[in-house]
Amino acid sequence: MRAGAWVGALLLAASPLQAADFGPAELFQMLSAGRHDRAEFREKKFMALLDRPVESSGVLSFTPPDNLEKRTLLPKPETLIADREQVTLERGGKRHTLRLRENPQVAVVVESLRATLAGDLAALRRTYSVGLDGTRERWRLVLRPLDPALEGLVTRIEVGGEQGRVGSVEIFQADGDRSVMTITPVK
Repeated sequence: MRAGAWVGALLLAASPLQAADFGPAELFQMLSAGRHDRAEFREKKFMALLDRPVESSGVLSFTPPDNLEKRTLLPKPETLIADREQVTLERGGKRHTLRLRENPQVAVVVESLRATLAGDLAALRRTYSVGLDGTRERWRLVLRPLDPALEGLVTRIEVGGEQGRVGSVEIFQADGDRSVMTITPVK
């Protein structure tokens, strides 16, 4: 066999090995090293009771390890701030605050986003089974609640991204409703 053929065969044999060793630990290392600037979001909520999706857009910001802000600008202004164990929602001039421990339906979504953005795989594994498809360049994380009671609220959350950046979050609820959020960094 010629030297060029050996090199070609070696590269072909090495390629699947390189893809195979990309796992959750490496992804979360990339996520934890990523920048946490502001990002724009567009969200569509698909609900069985409605003929078409409800669309919204605004700005997301995350300050590690546990401050997540979602400021909806359209169609109506709304602010959701998750800071440590508390979530505050401001809408229509009214403010509502709740504790995550007392509201598992909110906590299951908030914690999945915060732990993923922070690159905290250990925190995520306390609540979810974690599956990963794809490569370092383009990946999809599939999160399924470990607690059967939470499965009655959310069946799974799929987070997609490229390298160390989250680009989409899709939440599948047990009642069949779902939401799809696309996230784009602000330049």
